[in-house]
Amino acid sequence: MRGVTAIAERLPIRLRVALAFTAVMALLLVCAGLFLYLRLGATLRSGIDDGLRARVADIAVLAQDARAGGARAAGSPLTERGETLAQILTPTGRIVDASPTLHGRPLLSPAQLRTARSRPILFELGRPTAADPDAADRVLAAPRRVAGRTLIVVVGASVDPVETAQHQLGGLLLVGGPMVMLLAGLAGYGAASAALRPIDRMREQADAIHVDDLEPRLATPPARDEVARLAATLNAMLDRLQDGFEREREFVDDASHEMRTPLALIKAELELAMRPGATEPELREAIRSVAEENDRLVRLAEDLLVLARSGEDAAHMREERMTVAELVEATRYSGTIEIAVDERPDAATIVGDRLRLARALGNLIDNAAAAGATRVRIETRRTADATEIHAIDDGPGFPPDFAARAFDRFSRADHARARGGTGLGLAIVRTIAREHGGEAHAGNAPGGGADVWLTLPD
Repeated sequence: MRGVTAIAERLPIRLRVALAFTAVMALLLVCAGLFLYLRLGATLRSGIDDGLRARVADIAVLAQDARAGGARAAGSPLTERGETLAQILTPTGRIVDASPTLHGRPLLSPAQLRTARSRPILFELGRPTAADPDAADRVLAAPRRVAGRTLIVVVGASVDPVETAQHQLGGLLLVGGPMVMLLAGLAGYGAASAALRPIDRMREQADAIHVDDLEPRLATPPARDEVARLAATLNAMLDRLQDGFEREREFVDDASHEMRTPLALIKAELELAMRPGATEPELREAIRSVAEENDRLVRLAEDLLVLARSGEDAAHMREERMTVAELVEATRYSGTIEIAVDERPDAATIVGDRLRLARALGNLIDNAAAAGATRVRIETRRTADATEIHAIDDGPGFPPDFAARAFDRFSRADHARARGGTGLGLAIVRTIAREHGGEAHAGNAPGGGADVWLTLPD
């Protein structure tokens, strides 16, 4: 069975559909042909039975008339009717009258005779001949009252016409069935080809789309069917791919730009230090400046690595429950900004990966310090189905039009706010929040300063 399935899976879809269509049609033809074959035989035999009953009634009437008119010596009623297979028997089995072709041979066996005394019986009697060894007759034996006494009238008819008609029908089915299945297979193949033609066109269009030009889209068929939905889904996927490529291109461009500045400064400081006559203080200042720019490059590389590996790291998160104070301690922050921690007894606890959430909270604190804030308050808030981690500082806050793009890569509110940073801190915060199934938000606190928070689902 597995081998057949494996072979079927390697066949083209058109051929599989055509074969399935042919198999179903063959099954229907076999069932319909068998039904017609049996129905035809039953109908023809029913017609023969009706004729036999009519002949029994006619023979009984003739026998009655013959006895009433004293015509026994005048001739046999069965002979006069030209009956070829008929007998009139007494209840004891004595033959009163019979067709000449029977030569006095009784048509009923003793058991059949006993049954026929009380009710009509129908049976088939084999009557082989040299020309047809399988010849048979349909026989009806029925009791009838004739001239005041009970006689058994037996009549028969050949079933050869029934078998002939059935054989002819079977021959037609054997000849016409394969032709119908062939036509059904061709029709199924053609229907499958027509159904797959739009997909072939979509494949050709998709093959023509290159990474250098993601603008083209697949043509959507006018019919609102599965193919149209497939085209819409693929076009939506192309939209996401194009958006991702554009964002990655912008990211690479921005990263190149961000790295160009410290590299240029390092080069300038080294050239300054290498000029003839440079004093020791000048050399020390150049080395200090180069070290600062090198640290900036290291932070930039680390942040880029975090963003690039965010999808891989999400699969290895270790969730645990912690308080906000434990999360602040995990940041290992050593700067000068004052940190106030929400220590209320009813403060919400946090569930997530301790190291990643500590990295995100550390970035929020660094962002507040870079903005010129001297104090940041860390607190948690409960909503209907999530926990919020807020970092509220006492700095100048965000410009009105910046909050919507605060989490974009290399996004900065102003040069002073970004002093010493890479422009990726809040982008990493959003990435970590989304790894936890949540989101990051930014705004200004009612009393002044920036309010940046993570929403983590329960």
